[in-house]
Amino acid sequence: MSKFKKVQHTPEGAVITDLIITIFRANGALLRVGDALMKDLGVTSTRWQVLGAIGDTPKTVAQIAREFGLSRQGVLWVVQAMVKEDILELIENPNHRRAQLVQLTAHGRKLFDEINRRQAIWSNGVAEGMSAAELKKVLSAVKRLHDNVIASAK
Repeated sequence: MSKFKKVQHTPEGAVITDLIITIFRANGALLRVGDALMKDLGVTSTRWQVLGAIGDTPKTVAQIAREFGLSRQGVLWVVQAMVKEDILELIENPNHRRAQLVQLTAHGRKLFDEINRRQAIWSNGVAEGMSAAELKKVLSAVKRLHDNVIASAK
């Protein structure tokens, strides 16, 4: 006999569980597709996340990590590798003496522009058959789920 009491899902709880599992699967698929889409550029999905977090706004390693729920150490490792490859550079942070800002180099900007070009073509294809209104509803629901998950962890 189990010492744990079985708890039944509410109808909403059952749907949210299915949604979460589907998001896990979608995340795995997105990472695999992202890796394949950018492989010839030497950009993994992890590197793509770091580049996307920076975009036109330099950020600290800690800010990048927080934005994507990644470990600071993991982001630092990726950033250091990309600095060695002249994709990113570290610059002085006027708001903090020790936490430098990470920004794109000229080479990194060209790479980022090519990534965005490919991503636009890919996402336009994936979105075929779905309306912007439908996608906005899904986006709103996933954002709300994210906020609820964050609030439940406090």
